[in-house]
Amino acid sequence: MNPLSVSRRQRLRASGAACAAMACAVVLGAATPAHAFSGGNHEKITRAALGPGGWHQNSLTAMADGNSGAIVANDHGEYFGIGKLHCDNADYLDPRYDSRYPRTREQANAEIIDCVEGSIDHVRRAVAAADRLVDANGRVIATQTSISPACSWNDRPGRAKCEVLEDLGRGWHQIEDFYAHSNWVDQAGPGAIGVKNPPGLGRTDLPVFFSIGRYSSMSRADWVKDATGHIPHDLATGCYPDLDHSGTVSNCTGRVTHDGVLNKDTKDSPRSVVAHNFDHAYDLAVKDIARQWKDFEDELQLRYPNNGRAKAMICAITHDHPDKTCS
Repeated sequence: MNPLSVSRRQRLRASGAACAAMACAVVLGAATPAHAFSGGNHEKITRAALGPGGWHQNSLTAMADGNSGAIVANDHGEYFGIGKLHCDNADYLDPRYDSRYPRTREQANAEIIDCVEGSIDHVRRAVAAADRLVDANGRVIATQTSISPACSWNDRPGRAKCEVLEDLGRGWHQIEDFYAHSNWVDQAGPGAIGVKNPPGLGRTDLPVFFSIGRYSSMSRADWVKDATGHIPHDLATGCYPDLDHSGTVSNCTGRVTHDGVLNKDTKDSPRSVVAHNFDHAYDLAVKDIARQWKDFEDELQLRYPNNGRAKAMICAITHDHPDKTCS
């Protein structure tokens, strides 16, 4: 697999420095509007996607808990204010709707690609960390697969299972958010299309550009070209005052916004109640996380084919006491 050119920690440090320089503490603090599927909805989506796959209770809770699970790690601390971790700021209106819209299709595409790259980065790291779950003969390593005491989602080296869960949770979070924050699945409200009522794409398929497994062995240039080619012309995600891909806090004046316009983070959001938009976003997010988990299993099989290692890794991730049950 091809590692990304800049590490996750380097990017986060750079984003944090940019944020500090721009005095955006409010963005990263807790006193902000809803910015993602609520924790409860992230939990429901993740449990619905993974539960049928044989995950044991404690391992599934470590991943999916709406308050402290890996799936909501991006909603805590500095991560909350980094737009790519929530698929924000890819807003766009075609000139047929607004000839003076302040963002181009190319700028919107750059934010989508940044979001996809974040997922690719985390999934690749999860694949690498899985190597430490079992030994060369496929035997589970007890010290690396325990989730007691509870994992700390702090972006630091630790037990292999905690690292795998954290990277998957962080990589999947923005995929779930994409459906709540974009117009991929939804329909516009009644009236004229514009900044306060952007078009809806009404899609029922899973985006090709989030098929992370598709890009696992591709160079960055190749997957960026491929992914960009699959971005629909009218796709948009809402502008939110967090860090965009350039490290600049987004100025949402005159733009399609997350708050009050495009988000479907809860059933009560204005866009949610139009044409069952929330339900469509929720259902497709469940299907996509199920796809992501299947792709991750397949990636382990490709990366670690010998001595039943991949099968043991999958068991170690999903079972609560893998040293006893995955022999």
